[in-house]
Amino acid sequence: MSSIPSVTGDLAPLSERPASVIQAFAAQPLQTEGELLAVGFAADGSHWSIEEPGLLRQWDLSRSAQVRETLLDDVAPLWSFGAAGSIVASASDEITLWDVASGQMIVVFGEQLPWVTAVAISADGRWLAAGHDNGSLRIWDIINRKKLHELKEVHKGVSALAFSPDGNSLLSAGEEKTIQRWDVATGKSRVSFVGHKDRIPALAWHPNGQRVYSAGWDTTVRVWDAASGHPIILLNAHATQVHGLAVSPDGNLLASSDSAETIHLWDLERGKTVKVWSGLGTEARYLAFNPDGRRLAAGGADRVIHIKDVHRDESTAGPSEGMGLRANVALTPDGSRLLGLSPGCALRVWDTATAKPAVELQEAGVLRNFALSPDGKTVAGSLAIEVPEDRLKWGGTGIPSLFFWDVQTGKRRQLLDGQKPPITALAFSHDGKMLASASFMESGVWLWDTASGQPALIIPAATEGCSVEALAFHPRGDYLIVGGIDWMATGGSDGAVALWDSRKRAQIVLINRGAAALAVHPSGNRLATASLSKSVLIWDLPGGKQVGELKGPTEAVTCVAYSPDGRWLAAAGDDRVVRLWDAATLKLVAAATLDTQVKALCFGRDGKYLFTANARSGSYQLSVERMIADGA
Repeated sequence: MSSIPSVTGDLAPLSERPASVIQAFAAQPLQTEGELLAVGFAADGSHWSIEEPGLLRQWDLSRSAQVRETLLDDVAPLWSFGAAGSIVASASDEITLWDVASGQMIVVFGEQLPWVTAVAISADGRWLAAGHDNGSLRIWDIINRKKLHELKEVHKGVSALAFSPDGNSLLSAGEEKTIQRWDVATGKSRVSFVGHKDRIPALAWHPNGQRVYSAGWDTTVRVWDAASGHPIILLNAHATQVHGLAVSPDGNLLASSDSAETIHLWDLERGKTVKVWSGLGTEARYLAFNPDGRRLAAGGADRVIHIKDVHRDESTAGPSEGMGLRANVALTPDGSRLLGLSPGCALRVWDTATAKPAVELQEAGVLRNFALSPDGKTVAGSLAIEVPEDRLKWGGTGIPSLFFWDVQTGKRRQLLDGQKPPITALAFSHDGKMLASASFMESGVWLWDTASGQPALIIPAATEGCSVEALAFHPRGDYLIVGGIDWMATGGSDGAVALWDSRKRAQIVLINRGAAALAVHPSGNRLATASLSKSVLIWDLPGGKQVGELKGPTEAVTCVAYSPDGRWLAAAGDDRVVRLWDAATLKLVAAATLDTQVKALCFGRDGKYLFTANARSGSYQLSVERMIADGA
């Protein structure tokens, strides 16, 4: 069997993906796999982003599609674009400059520096500045590769930096809530800006260099005279902490983002808000205007790049991911419809023959998760809704979130009311008469009668002390398997897997190992679980004795699935590799490396195909036969 290739550098287009990928189902645009760490535009208008762990992506906004990606530095937590988007800096206890277009390293500055908390590159690419947690400040001459100044204890800790448009001045903000303007040539402080009452996480200059802007956790954006340091105006429309700032290239507009997941667009001439974009689903900590100032890119922890047209209200990107949104994939028994859900997306129902959308679920919006009934006629889905804290209690919230939809028509037909949201795990029994539902925020499970839509059984502590991450019914319909994780565990068990007899309302066996995903062998004799130690564990049922551990994944395993005939076991996850084992011998027989993390898997009914739900949304169809042939 050939070795599994490592995943670094540029990723291949579809035509160069493994031959086992025979079809791709449309993906959501502008979605990344990791938390965004920086966004920027180059002078030619090309758009770039950096995400954890140091992955640089180039985007074509006209098609809302990725052009390419390159892995740069997988250790550095701090990134900043500079020099009109042609250079990006990564920082930790050293600073590395990278050429954005080629992805090549330019130079490394410093060795065992104090921890870098802020970094900036001048617009002309001449100067590099770094601020540190000990309050010191360093400025380097990039062209001559030498340190220009080392300024000690200028702040209690540096929280933000920004070069003036001409590169002659540098702004630095400190944890003591003050701002200093430095002369780059001499390293002398020229002006102090005093007024913020809380931390200052972002700074920006007007293109003419006459005004500067500061964002504060005191809910304000402050405008200052750059020469004197005197305050000019206080922009106080934000209700919460302000995190990000960007000024349009023509100097007419200012964008500011806050912890209420809102972006304000200001007319700088009038000092008034002209637009407010709310409901982003994330704190947009990184903002950047494109060269003509018509578009604003925003990003944060939700793994979606939001592109805002400053003259219109629509966004290029789709809805963002919120906490507890899960990926899933399912195929109807006749193989004609593929249902795919990636985090932050609406559920898609594709025609497998054409790979085009077949139907849209009515009044569905973004779902947290879904399950397809065994006959393929019904979808159970949990709406991604926000519920006030004072309404989160057992016995219902008055805010319905769990519904049934008809797969053929897309019509919403039944409400299952009573369980408090968010509902993040769902599973139908093999005869379709029962539906199990649970939340990653609780250890309880509800069982519903699908005919009446009424709860038949509530198990308050299905996995005592653990969040419920996965549900699966045993082929014997009255057995339910619940997988949970103890996220607060500091030692010992990291979770539990429990087998429940729903008729006797009794727990049959408890396995003291956490599980992120479950799959039951069609015979009912074995259970596969995605462990928290980058492996797949195999258990005997109903006894719960471990009979095997499948190693090989280098990152978290997020999904497992047995083929309908029980011959194969598939698993995939964050290392982007779909692995296939012989279910009887537990021998690895195939591995296909994709260009995306995989969050869910399912086999077609005849076992010839595997379908994936991808981290960057969309799905792939893989040929099992080709996978095995490639791995021979």
